[in-house]
Amino acid sequence: MESSTLTVNVPGNDLMLDLVGERDILLRRVEGAFPGSSIHVRGNQITIGGDHAKTVEMVFGEMMVLLQKGLILDERTLDRTIEMVRADERPSEVLTTEILRTSRGKPVRPRSSGQKRYVEAVTDGIITFGIGPAGTGKSWLAVALGVRALQTGQVDRIVLTRPLVEAGERVGFLPGDLMAKVDPYLRPLYDALFDMVDTETADRLVDRGQVEVAPLAFMRGRTLNNSFIILDEAQNTTPEQMKMFLTRVGFGSRVVVTGDTSQVDVPGGRSGLADLEAMLTGIDGLSFVHLGARDVVRHRIVQDIVEAYEREAKASEVGR
Repeated sequence: MESSTLTVNVPGNDLMLDLVGERDILLRRVEGAFPGSSIHVRGNQITIGGDHAKTVEMVFGEMMVLLQKGLILDERTLDRTIEMVRADERPSEVLTTEILRTSRGKPVRPRSSGQKRYVEAVTDGIITFGIGPAGTGKSWLAVALGVRALQTGQVDRIVLTRPLVEAGERVGFLPGDLMAKVDPYLRPLYDALFDMVDTETADRLVDRGQVEVAPLAFMRGRTLNNSFIILDEAQNTTPEQMKMFLTRVGFGSRVVVTGDTSQVDVPGGRSGLADLEAMLTGIDGLSFVHLGARDVVRHRIVQDIVEAYEREAKASEVGR
């Protein structure tokens, strides 16, 4: 690898300040990510030296585009930008894709290339399976896309459902009536909904029947037309439940099925997601999107944990 020196011209002092960060914290973070690199600022020019000069130049180029498109560059966003450039991806094409704005005006966007593929698959398809570990935004993005579809009139209602699988406490021992008993299982879907719209709007949508949150068992015998249907935690369906659910789809509906095949709690381990991809691949309008450790958007330690489990799983397969 040849050492070289490159120069990045930054248009405007304001952009330069946002680019390097307060007390040059972002500039030093870029420099630290590429050992042996030297980065110097003079006026509106950034001079880059070292073996990774070309890659660092691309990072600053992407940072400038993100800033010009209105994104706020913090350390977390910068880390994702560096990671994506290293993977020969374009952060400016991923991180600026806006799904909707929450009731607080916060934009909802994919935060990785995998998440962008997932969003595009849901937007373009009829049934989309989002498979991946915890923290990859499968359910959260699905709810955001459902809210957008409802707000734009593409569907008449959102149906959120999960299989009622007991992992610890038994439902019969929980207090209250049936809905009170199942509420803890459905709470993550409510939480995602409340992230997108305010509580008053969410309650109104539920009261009008435009948002329905129910256990998977309640789907039997129904045909769901003009609906955005999300089946969460699908790894905990049985094959029979999965077939029942997929055959509920009516005209004008869109379906998102999310699951993590590494966390199967269904009795007997007979997961409705097992071997499903091999069976359904090739059906027009149906797709599978796999998310991994690089798509985790929670605390960095979650990504590290997921990667550790993935390494262990690969090592186990090699040892068989």
